[in-house]
Amino acid sequence: MERIPHLAEDIVDFLQGVEQLILVGAKPPVTFFAYPGKTSWPTPEGCKIMVLSHAHEDGTAALDALADVLNAPPAPANVAVLTTPALPKGGKLDARAVIQMIAHYLPEGAILADEALSSGLPYFNYTATCAPHDHLSLACGAIGGMMPIGTGAAVACPDRKVVCLEGDGSAMYTFHALWTQARERLDVTTVIYANRSYATLNIELARVGVDNPGLSARSLFDLHDPTLDWVKLAEGMGVEAARAETTEQFADLFTSAMTTRGPRLIEAVI
Repeated sequence: MERIPHLAEDIVDFLQGVEQLILVGAKPPVTFFAYPGKTSWPTPEGCKIMVLSHAHEDGTAALDALADVLNAPPAPANVAVLTTPALPKGGKLDARAVIQMIAHYLPEGAILADEALSSGLPYFNYTATCAPHDHLSLACGAIGGMMPIGTGAAVACPDRKVVCLEGDGSAMYTFHALWTQARERLDVTTVIYANRSYATLNIELARVGVDNPGLSARSLFDLHDPTLDWVKLAEGMGVEAARAETTEQFADLFTSAMTTRGPRLIEAVI
């Protein structure tokens, strides 16, 4: 499934030439924020929008009924070939290497709760051909909700591995979800992308036209002084945790987490 991009101008390019948009349990796409000089309604002018089913209705049944009317073949027209993504070659850890290894080692039937944001959006396609899994993403521009969402997924599906991808800035909103995971002994592996910054907020600040916010404003988006220690934060809530600074360290920690049950946290320093 190809995702609509995050940035307003990329959405416009992505939807260019679309003449008809059929919504199944979804609303028409809009941009996350009101950017100066950019459209908030990225659908092409003249594009006809039709609703097959609303969010509160049974979208699967609606599609089945449509397929019956059209006498559509039961097999999907396009299915990604199952291909385990290659592993990175080693060395210092970065965001690309993290998702490569996650996609490589992700077990079939896992639930991927994804709020990697600035560290994850550019590399989402690495998961397109890995083991079949469910993918949960943010439904709006807010941040900080994915650790509770991953926790809820583990409660709902106790027999499935949940992998929560979370930026260190976003994680600070609701990291007490770790205590719930420990208390309920939930099978959640949380990967913290530790870039020591509210990186996505820095991006949005620049996009609304604030070119020089000043040192005091920039300091609000910085996660140094003091640097967050996610290993201690997790352990303080009863969750086993470790830090990875190289691809080799991350591979060892992630493969271990995928073959054992219970809450784990990996701080990936990128």
